[in-house]
Amino acid sequence: MIRSIDTLKSNFEVLQKRQEAISANIANVNTNGYQEKKLFQSTLKNVQLHNFMGGLKNEQRVNVGNFTFGNQIDGSYLNTQSGSMHETDLKTDFAINGAGYFTVRMNNGQIGYTRNGNFTENRQGQLVTQEGYAVLGANGQAIQANEANPNFMIVSFNNASALQNQGNTIYTSNTAGTQIRSEVVQGMLEGSNTDTAQNMVDLIQTSREFEANQKVLSTANQTLGKAVNELGKI
Repeated sequence: MIRSIDTLKSNFEVLQKRQEAISANIANVNTNGYQEKKLFQSTLKNVQLHNFMGGLKNEQRVNVGNFTFGNQIDGSYLNTQSGSMHETDLKTDFAINGAGYFTVRMNNGQIGYTRNGNFTENRQGQLVTQEGYAVLGANGQAIQANEANPNFMIVSFNNASALQNQGNTIYTSNTAGTQIRSEVVQGMLEGSNTDTAQNMVDLIQTSREFEANQKVLSTANQTLGKAVNELGKI
């Protein structure tokens, strides 16, 4: 019974992480440049179960078979498919028509990457993100907001799952990306690539799995209660 509670605890932790990822995707369905997060999981290795109920004196080991104690989250990855583009007619809005990320310099000097081209102009006349991060050009310098056809530093990554989410559609990476040439369209923004319908289905499925595990937990708790309170009286 104790083993069953440990197994259910592990299942609840997996379901909680799945629910958090799905909820974040749904919450950002209207966030420009948002890339939905996907989790991947695997089944834990089989373990061999046995008891000592064999023989005339019930003292010989008997192999019962194999059992799997649930699943585990192995990691996450970003859905790098482009979101739909919509027109804004604002000269400070840009969208990447293809692969890659805009490169920005955060306030702490760290380099970040984003698909969200909803920029603005700061007091120095530079193009910055809504958080005030400088948008960099191909030369590594901040882009001037009045610059015609700005040459952005667009970077791509072979392994997008290595990107670390810093919030507000900003990502960082421990490995340098590759600077590429990609079409950038002014006066347009890229929307979220969240598949709302699929995420709603995933959320319902996760909710039902929560309910099923709760029922098993209730049954295990009742059985454990009987074992503690009633078997000892026999």
